[in-house]
Formats: sequence, C-alpha cells, structure tokens
Amino acid sequence: MPSEGGVCVLAEQRGGQLQEVSLELVSEGRKLADKLGEQLSAVVVGSDIAELAQPLIHLGANKVWLLDSPLLATYCPEFYTDALAHLIETNRPTIVLSGDTAIGQDLAPRLAARLKTGLVTECTALSLDEEGLVVLTKPSYGGKASSIVVCPKARPQMATVKPGIMDTGTPDPSLTAEVVKLTPECSSELKTKVVDFIKADPKTISLSEAESIVAGGGGTGSTENWRLIEELAEALGASVAASRVAVDARWAGSDRQVGQTGKTVNPKLYIACGISGAIQHTMGMKDAKMIIAINKDRNAPIFKLADVSIVGDLMEIVPAIIQRLRELTKSSQDSQGVA
Repeated sequence: MPSEGGVCVLAEQRGGQLQEVSLELVSEGRKLADKLGEQLSAVVVGSDIAELAQPLIHLGANKVWLLDSPLLATYCPEFYTDALAHLIETNRPTIVLSGDTAIGQDLAPRLAARLKTGLVTECTALSLDEEGLVVLTKPSYGGKASSIVVCPKARPQMATVKPGIMDTGTPDPSLTAEVVKLTPECSSELKTKVVDFIKADPKTISLSEAESIVAGGGGTGSTENWRLIEELAEALGASVAASRVAVDARWAGSDRQVGQTGKTVNPKLYIACGISGAIQHTMGMKDAKMIIAINKDRNAPIFKLADVSIVGDLMEIVPAIIQRLRELTKSSQDSQGVA
C-alpha cells in the first residue's frame, strides 16, 4: 500500500480459505487502480495466513498486508476494527473495498465510523468519473431501481460489494509483490466474545446470500409436486426459491419469491424448474453464474438465459437428479468411512 492514495481491498478469509468475493474485488480493484495510475493493495486478517497472499498477488495486488495473530483466528469485531483502522489511518488509501458478506456488513460500518468517512453498501457496479472519484451503483427499493452514489470529500471512499457481481480475473503466476506481515497489538479487554460459528441453514438463509438456489414455478403443478423442489434443494444443500405463480399458489412464502416483485439474487448456481422465464422473473436471477433450466416447453424463454437446458417433464427429471445426488453422497460417505 502506498503512503498515500491507492486502492485497498479487505480480503476476507474463513477457515483459512479466501472468500470468492475477495478475489472478485482484487480483480476489480486492479482495473480501478490502473485507471487511476495508483497501486492496489490487499489486506488479510487471521492466523497462519501466509499462503493466502499468493492468490491475491496473482490477480494483480501490488502489496499484501497480513495481519497475523492467534487473537485474529476467528472474526472478532473489536480486534478486526482496531487492527484495520490503524493500518488504514497509517497508509491512507483513497479507496477501500470489502465484500458485502455477513462479516463485511458488520465490519465495514464499524470501520467507516472509526475513520469518520462514508460507506456505500450492497454495491453492484464500480466506475470512475472524470475527477477520479468512485461512482458506486447500488440497488434501491428492493432492487426495483438503482442509486448512483459519489463520495466527493470524505476519505477513504468506502464500499461493500455484493458477492458474485464482479468477474474474477485470470491469475498470472508470474506476478510478484511485496508481502508484509504484521502482528497487531490487540487489547485483551473485550466487550464481546465469539462463542461459536453456526453455519446458516439453506432453508432459512436469505436468498440474497444463497450460493445455490433451486427455484420452482407454475410448471410444478401442485403442492405435492412442490416437495420435489424442496428435496432437490436439500440434496444439493441449496435454498428454495419460487416464481410469483408458485407464491400465488401458496406453494412457497413470499420471502422466497424471485423477480421484479420479489428478491434479486446472484448465486453461483440457479436451477429453474417449471419456470417459463417471463421477464418479471428473469430480472431477479439473470446474474446467476450458472443457470440450469428444466422445462417441457422447448420454446420457453428461460432457455435463452440458461447455460444448461433440459427439455422434459420435471416430474421425471428432478427425481432422477435427486436419486443420482443421493447415490453420489452415499458413495462419498462410504469412501470416507462415514456411518
């Protein structure tokens, strides 16, 4: 990180693994830094995290800061805020980017308050204006409109970016960069204590945070058939979503609706079962990384968006997929000696 200016990415890791959104942000940060003619740095906080520097360097980071301490092994709001605020205040980047994850949603506002600067959350696009200021786009009114935000005075310009929006660049193993390891001094006086981390249940997690989604539409046909959508989701460890037709039929709750009058999602995987693909629905899921569509109408509009198209009766196809997934799961458990 340069002494002043530059783009800084707060690269989130969990359990020693970099989160995909961090790689996306380093790739996007590289583009911003190039346009500004400045440096790109990345910061990783944790314990025994030396090996996490290389993936960030290969995507274009000029410098990687490793805030490494046993006290930082798991996310602790007070420790993380203290360590990052001190680093940012010392090195004064112009732009600071973080993923809009559960941790990012908690940490970024704390940092912004500590640094006395503004924060734009849930961003879906980043660009630069003629003065070199970051132009931030974020959804408004439940995703039905977009707001454009610029922070002309306060520094650094801070933003959280929704996962899955930006593309991850192609790593270049020939790239090198400076890696600086620091051991922050953390106060032992804590107001909060992390007791445990409980993985979110796909059945209840917000659709906007789901990595995999199985969605059912009017083609499902009945409440009894809807159970296949839920069984497929369970077999995949995915969340269940629905079109408006399915919600109106009361096969799913309104909180599960995707589309113009529902949620906007961008998961890694979106399986559309019996959904025709009307624009009111596709507006809410068109940014999914991988779309698999199952529909008996080969002319269904959903196939124009799909990466994988399956023409056929979902009442035959979905059970076959579920059975195969269960077989694979059992085979994996048997090979690992799991009872």
